[in-house]
Amino acid sequence: MNASRSSRSALLAFGSALVLAATAAVPSAHAAAATAGDSGAVVRDWYDLTAQTVAAAGAPTQITNSRTWAISWLAAARAIRGAPAGRDRTPFEDAAVASAVHDALVALAPARAPQLDAALAATLAGIPDGSAEDRGVAAGARQARLALAERQGDGLDPASVNAPFTVPAAAPGVWQPTPDGYAPAAQYGNRVARPFLLDSPSRYRLGPPPALDSRRYRADLAEVRAYGRADSAVRTPRQTETATFWYGSSLTLYTEPLRVAVARSHRSAADRAELVALFHAALVDTQIATSDSKYAYTRWRPVTAIRTGDIATDPTWTPLHSTPAHPDYPSGHTTYAGAAEVVLDALAGPRTAPFSVSSPTAPGVRRTYTSWAQLTRDNVDARVLSGIHTRSADEAGVVLGKEVGRHALRNADRLLEPLG
Repeated sequence: MNASRSSRSALLAFGSALVLAATAAVPSAHAAAATAGDSGAVVRDWYDLTAQTVAAAGAPTQITNSRTWAISWLAAARAIRGAPAGRDRTPFEDAAVASAVHDALVALAPARAPQLDAALAATLAGIPDGSAEDRGVAAGARQARLALAERQGDGLDPASVNAPFTVPAAAPGVWQPTPDGYAPAAQYGNRVARPFLLDSPSRYRLGPPPALDSRRYRADLAEVRAYGRADSAVRTPRQTETATFWYGSSLTLYTEPLRVAVARSHRSAADRAELVALFHAALVDTQIATSDSKYAYTRWRPVTAIRTGDIATDPTWTPLHSTPAHPDYPSGHTTYAGAAEVVLDALAGPRTAPFSVSSPTAPGVRRTYTSWAQLTRDNVDARVLSGIHTRSADEAGVVLGKEVGRHALRNADRLLEPLG
């Protein structure tokens, strides 16, 4: 018995004692065996396990959790590239995906090791024994180890992400801490973190926001003043729902749409793994580029502009939702949406059958969509309706996100090449 087979046997023995204790969402050996003929079943199972792991043991910073997704699925996508042709291909691919994602997640979220070990044992129990399975496990473990080493010291840990920022003196247009709470600036460290594919965080830095004496700026401020205030008389119930639905973490809100793309794909397991990997690598780079532009311009938020600015000053104006603690321009939600749209359009097609998504900030509400562009549209509107961004910041964010997404697609082969 070789070392890979021996490790697998030990893992199966250990996993059998844990399966009953694992959460209901963890795939069982029976489920894995029942879907063994489905080339996407293992990818879907481990997609769900990644989502569960990040939800249960993720970092307090979104970009750190995006990094967890990216490393885990890059390891899987790279490992799959070594799959043999013929009937050994599927068992190799399934074992490689499970092994790679398992090993990366255990390293990045060790508190979830028991659940992940049980899930790996269940997946391997559904794969025919043989050299293809053994080689797949070994390939996944190797690429996970190399991917983790490659990203060591990349500046995406929570402490580096929220590096201290010295707030500049108050002046027209200049960001200041915002109510409620007046928290210190967040995500300042993203701008010097190491991207996955960008050659520089400033590669696609935006041009400056509209001048404070411009017609566009006055229109932006008037719109957010009217539609984004907490007690707005013009915002409709549907618009309030839009703002509330899209108020939460972009990573969380896009987990369902990406899963729809993965589950509905008719492409190979390798293609599906690459979709997940490229999506999250592009979104890490997008968040880095967003902070680069935000802190290049340090544009004040609407609540500061309306309460202290020269245009129809209103010291009591309050936005519908609390303002995040970083500058206005560009909107991080819309850069995320723009990059996600580009990657999904390219790798899953721009339209799909109707699908519904939920939101943790709007319990009980489900929104139905038929294209990824519709998600972007709602994100743009939502941040104005929440009273926390100008439309210029939102629209510029989409432009930046799409540029970074296209860059990721153009350079995908460089990222997906197996390491070592």
